[in-house]
Amino acid sequence: VTRDLVPSRVLLDEPNPDNLPVVPACKSCNSGFSADEEYVACLIESVLTGHANSSAVQRPKIQRILSDKPALVARLRSARVVNPNGTSFQIEKVRVKQLFRKLGCGHSLFALHIQQSGAEPQILMARLPLRSADELYAFESLPLPSLLPEVGSRALIEQTERGSFLPEWVVVQPGRYRYAAWVGEPVAVRIVLSEYLAGHIEWAV
Repeated sequence: VTRDLVPSRVLLDEPNPDNLPVVPACKSCNSGFSADEEYVACLIESVLTGHANSSAVQRPKIQRILSDKPALVARLRSARVVNPNGTSFQIEKVRVKQLFRKLGCGHSLFALHIQQSGAEPQILMARLPLRSADELYAFESLPLPSLLPEVGSRALIEQTERGSFLPEWVVVQPGRYRYAAWVGEPVAVRIVLSEYLAGHIEWAV
């Protein structure tokens, strides 16, 4: 057993925020997601700049990864599509969903004290800049949970302190990573990466 940061540092900018959430994790499982974390971080930056090379991207952390991993650069370049409307990238959805699943499980455990080790969750993904105003409003507006978080959980303590049992977005790093988690039918976690790629992960109660 090892300890896992939720989110991984590769999804954040330096200096890293203080007191990042930490949860226990299987060492082999944790290390197995490293490639997916790097892929998603580099994919998002490549999409935002329109290029998959270290000289084009803005984030120093991603520059270093692309400089050190030519195979990843080649993979991203092969996914780059140039058309009359601009440049886009074909997303490897399985890898992105694997990362959202890992992050969702981590936030569920850290915030709600619920370990998700059973059935596979339903995972929905969206690119926020491509959503309509109504779709964005629906995503940003967190629902009123049908259940309260577990007694002693971070979510319940925070809700009690602010005097509201509505879930709220937790901003880990502005512009880079935020999430929300709540208990209900189903248990759900929402995550936004770089204000571009969003995920909704839910488990049946």
